[in-house]
Amino acid sequence: MSLALALALPVDLFAITVLACAIYYRRHHRTDLALAYVALNVGVFAVSALMLSQQVSLGLAFGLFGVLSILRLRSDQISQRDVGYYFTALALGLINGIGSSRPLVMIGLSVLLVVTMFVADHPRLAYRSRHRMVVLDTVHRDEARLREDLERRLDASVRKFEVVDTDYVRETMTVDVRFVPHGSPSRRVPAERTVPLARTR
Repeated sequence: MSLALALALPVDLFAITVLACAIYYRRHHRTDLALAYVALNVGVFAVSALMLSQQVSLGLAFGLFGVLSILRLRSDQISQRDVGYYFTALALGLINGIGSSRPLVMIGLSVLLVVTMFVADHPRLAYRSRHRMVVLDTVHRDEARLREDLERRLDASVRKFEVVDTDYVRETMTVDVRFVPHGSPSRRVPAERTVPLARTR
């Protein structure tokens, strides 16, 4: 291992630890995705460092980034926020893997990415507006009553909603809702989830 890579490895490990553990896990408490981000980052770093040592062209490195970028994280509770962390972990591995010859640039870009995610996903910004798929146990034909029902159940101010599915046989509705919770942050519940509300059997 060259001296440049010997410096790049601890920088990368420190950056992904801060991103996945100190920021993502402490805010969202998902060990599975935190582990996935670390594994992705270290894997991309290793492949990038290997290509650099073999003097592979930069075009191939960007090709690797493109291939990994089209992979989708599949989960019933995945959100665009989680995808943002995915791309950041990917970018950190690539930057530190191929940018080890320019340590100041490498460290600067790593700090920029981590700080950007820290600010962009800060609770004071991210929790102002929420998105949720809600399953209601009744069918509302009047939009005003539907809005009132959603605001009562969610204890929130509904900004926008769209009826995704209506089942007249089971008397249920699936609604895509964007809302701002009432009350203090401690009363707020995680966003980007599908929530059944008082569903009847």
